[in-house]
Amino acid sequence: MAVTVKKMALIVALFGILSFILGVIAENKKPAAGTPVTGKDVVICKYHSDPTVALGYLSFAFLLVSTVAGLFSLFYPYKGKSVPQSALFRSGSFVVFFNIALFTAGLAAALLLWPTLTEQLHILHNVHRNLNTECPTAKTGLLGGGAFMSLDASLFWLVALMLADNAREDYFDEAEKDPKGEYGQITISELEGNGTAKVTA
Repeated sequence: MAVTVKKMALIVALFGILSFILGVIAENKKPAAGTPVTGKDVVICKYHSDPTVALGYLSFAFLLVSTVAGLFSLFYPYKGKSVPQSALFRSGSFVVFFNIALFTAGLAAALLLWPTLTEQLHILHNVHRNLNTECPTAKTGLLGGGAFMSLDASLFWLVALMLADNAREDYFDEAEKDPKGEYGQITISELEGNGTAKVTA
């Protein structure tokens, strides 16, 4: 099965949407706080079983796949024809959207990983010597923000892919042109017996 621009665009979009959906669900399922249970000189925080941590890691994983697919799609030699990276980065619009996509993907990864790791640490280290602890959970809103940034990143990868496809077509159009120029060069090689000139382009 041949790899095409449309197939790569579908992969980037699909995993970006999955990352977004799972991130939003993780945000909605996250409890506001745990339940403190007072013991002897300690407070044990009981956290209800919820899929926040698993969904957060899955959302991050799908973002990673979308980002890798986005990068791969830009430089893949479609139809066996490779294009120098310099030809792609010659386009100012491509450079802008390429950098925006990278930055957005990195920000989305940070926003998804930070609260997921924090939530996991709260669950694992749930015994506190501070009797006034309120059994906190990860900061609210970060997972949701990461989900939206993940969706934005996949959209920016798609725009960069379209611009790369245009730059690729321009590169091959220039390569196929006659190196002598558009009009060629006409020379008289010899005079034939009938008095007419033989010309070659």
